[in-house]
Amino acid sequence: MATFDRLASLPVEVDGYSLEGLEANVSSDFTRLSTVIRVSGAGHEGVGEDVTYDALDHVALQDAGPVLDLAGSRTLGEFCELVGSLDLFPAEPVRDVSRRYRRWALESAALDLALRQAGTTLHEAVGREMRPLIFVVSLRLGEPPTMEPLRRRLDRYPTLRFKLDPTNEWTDELIAELVATGAVDSVDLKGLYVGTVVDAGADPALYRRVAEAFPHAWIEDPLLNDETDPVLQPYRDRITWDANIHSVADIESLPFAPRMVNIKPSRLGGLQELFAAYDYCEEHGIGAYGGGQFELGPGRGHIQYLASLFHPDTPNDVAPSGYNLPDPPDGLPSSPLEPQPSELGFRWG
Repeated sequence: MATFDRLASLPVEVDGYSLEGLEANVSSDFTRLSTVIRVSGAGHEGVGEDVTYDALDHVALQDAGPVLDLAGSRTLGEFCELVGSLDLFPAEPVRDVSRRYRRWALESAALDLALRQAGTTLHEAVGREMRPLIFVVSLRLGEPPTMEPLRRRLDRYPTLRFKLDPTNEWTDELIAELVATGAVDSVDLKGLYVGTVVDAGADPALYRRVAEAFPHAWIEDPLLNDETDPVLQPYRDRITWDANIHSVADIESLPFAPRMVNIKPSRLGGLQELFAAYDYCEEHGIGAYGGGQFELGPGRGHIQYLASLFHPDTPNDVAPSGYNLPDPPDGLPSSPLEPQPSELGFRWG
């Protein structure tokens, strides 16, 4: 049975929903806004988190308030169909992909609510075991890039592993210092982003230096063209994809069959699309790891829960949120994280 089919028939009664804004300064030098969506019904509450990146979209959502008509008794599958049919933005979003992020917030909240109303948990409903969760910390090294952000974290957490964003400003000396730590599990080239603050272009020289320097690291999101494809061809077994993965069709349309993909739940948007991607990867022998979107609230627990169920042993970019702060505090949990399911629903801890 397809994973979503195990959930789609769950009844869910919705009376209404409310919104809560969150805000924090995070390690990539920007102020992160997100919105917690609380869907309530039959004495229970389900929570989800809208991880849209543009502050204007959160302000418009929170100013408009809970204007969507979601009330009623349906199955979870019918609720997801309803959400997919609605315009969830009171004003046109800055980026079209944000529609997926908001859909994920509502559908994940409804999943949490339906499970609570049914008196069960996600792992019980899908018949999977939660396992200790490996995580890495996603990090940029500043401008100009230095070892300081990484050292600051390693000094407090010597066993920490990292996913780093190489840039053209990385010197040979910096790369050598990074290699010496032995702590780099993946490098994110960010070659597929356009019109964002993390756009990186496609420098074949940088691609070659990074691929050669980190022979065991995953290489995420290269922009393959006539100059870069020949450089990375010997390393195709380490190339993985993230920014272009929104559905099973996107996995099938990759330029070559991948060994690994990054499945960000919010980027796929709908529950059906997400679980279809998990099923597809499992059926086709494709590895998966999870990715975060600087979640500030329950959304972080959601992606940790899913990674624990579907891909606990891969370099999941789902570290506890404290690691995303400019100066991570003492006392954060180390990898692997022990499963922390709530007694009911779809929550981590």
